This record gives sequence, C-alpha cells and structure tokens, in this order.
Amino acid sequence: MNKPLRGKVALVTGAAKRIGRSIALTLAEGGAHTAITYLNSQIEAEETVRSLAAYDVEALAIHCDLRDPESIHQTVSAVIEEFGHLDLLVNNAGIFESAALEDISVEQWDAMFATNTRAPFLMAKAAYPHLCATKGRIINIGSLGGSHPWATHAHYCTSKAALHMLSQTMAKAWAPYISVNCIAPGMIVQGEVDAAYEHLARKTPMQRNGTAEDIAAAALFFATAPTFITGQLLTIDGGLGL
Repeated sequence: MNKPLRGKVALVTGAAKRIGRSIALTLAEGGAHTAITYLNSQIEAEETVRSLAAYDVEALAIHCDLRDPESIHQTVSAVIEEFGHLDLLVNNAGIFESAALEDISVEQWDAMFATNTRAPFLMAKAAYPHLCATKGRIINIGSLGGSHPWATHAHYCTSKAALHMLSQTMAKAWAPYISVNCIAPGMIVQGEVDAAYEHLARKTPMQRNGTAEDIAAAALFFATAPTFITGQLLTIDGGLGL
C-alpha cells in the first residue's frame, strides 16, 4: 500500500474523538507515527491509540492542558523523546459554544481564545525548532465561522478568525523552513443528525453536511502536498459559505 508519510512523525492535538481522531487515523494510515493529546478523554484516547497502532505505526497519547504553557512544552518534549523528531503538527483542539453577544462574559471570551487561538500559537512555538530541523509542516483547524459572522457565536467566530490570520502570519514568518496552512470546516456532523443539521444540509450546494473524514482528507492533502503550498485557507463546507 502507498504510505506517503512513512517515517514521519505527527502530533495531533485534541485527537481522542471526533475530527481529531479521524485526522490522526488518516495520518497513521498514511504511515505516520502519531502522537495525540487529550484533556479529559483518557479512555477514548487509549482506544484511539490502539486503533492507530493497527496501522503498524508507533502511537502515543499524552495528557495535555492546552491552556498551560508548561504542559504544552512537556507534550512536545515527550514526542521528541519518544520518536526523536517531529514532522507535522496539527492544531485541532478547539471549543465551540453558542451565546448571545450581549451575554458573553469575560470568562467565556477568554476561555474561547485560550483554546482556539492562544494554544495553537503556544504549541507551534514549542514545536518550532523541531519542525525547522525537519522542514516540517503545521496544519491549523479553523472554521467557516472564522470567515462568516455567526450572530450567536461571536467569541467562537472571532477566535477562529484570529487563528486564520495567525496561520498566514506563521507561514510568512517561518518560511522557507516550515509550511503552514489552515483548514476551515463548515457544518460537520457525526452520528445521528437532528433536524437543524438536516436544514443546513439542504442549504448546502452539495446537499449534505460534512464528515470528519472530509476534514481528515484535507489534512492528508496538506501533509503530503508540495511545501510550496503555504499560507492557504482551505474551506471544506460543501459550498455552504458561498
């Protein structure tokens, strides 16, 4: 089988479940030794590691509080200690919340930015020397909400818009050593779909909501594409944002 990532080492944050898990599994299927982080989902993380190892790669789950700079540094150090190098960082972990703009508290605002914007910055900064050494890559997971204002998700949309700009800034600042790109998922569903999501599917030109596998395929593209592709925002939304 074709293994375009054979011998590479990937770190995917927040990958015990959902989109992060699908990204990690896709990278492992491509041959990458894969480390994932988790905060509260230890059981799911251990299960994901077993699934990763089934692709005949080395796999590691690391408890990491992405709000804590020291925890981030310890995570990157653990990856280097285990695998010896790092080729790909996927900043996937994020939080999502609905709230009326006038009701958003300072604590809610700061919590959103701590995970969705500050953590990718700190993780990338910690990984920087290792990615420079391997001429590696960073993939940030943004959101359609970072490009379109959703009235009931102001703090979320703003945090993702900042991540989109951070991705472009990283791409410019760290070239030619590291390529940096960003994926902006639209409406992604898993499992049973409620009526609200079905309504959005009907509004989507491709007549369906997205899946975690759609996002994982985009991550694999950026992980294996020419490094000349950098600073790009790839929206995966079936045309919903058009």
